[in-house]
Amino acid sequence: MKSNPFDPFFDWTKHLEHFFQGDFWSSFQPFLPPAKKQSGISGINIYKKDNELLIVVSLPGLEKMEDVELYVYYKTLEIKANINLQFKGFELIEEGIFQGTWEKTIPIPFAIKEDRIEATYHNGLLFIHLHRLIPDETKKKIEIKKGE
Repeated sequence: MKSNPFDPFFDWTKHLEHFFQGDFWSSFQPFLPPAKKQSGISGINIYKKDNELLIVVSLPGLEKMEDVELYVYYKTLEIKANINLQFKGFELIEEGIFQGTWEKTIPIPFAIKEDRIEATYHNGLLFIHLHRLIPDETKKKIEIKKGE
């Protein structure tokens, strides 16, 4: 049985580390733009039922509803929130729950009725209930005016 000629290169990362004497990319870190801070809020669920959507967003620690803004236009929902968890007398030493300004734009699979949007906040979850805009397909007579 012939041996694979590429076996010595199977784990090429070890060879690169050896060649560059350690972690090569860390020496470039000061010159690279800072990595965008990942928001710890990845908790968005979208549920569909017939002509409705229920969007559930995990937003821990909201004290004022003014800290969240919702915008809807055509087939898009935009959420902006400001999360600020502070506990009197304590200093934050490790952060695992996102804090700060957070924005998310969610594409909606259909146009929605702007007059039937309901949003509630309960136990750290923002519930957004949307209804499909069903176009009125009845014929509409257009009045013709006599020109002068």
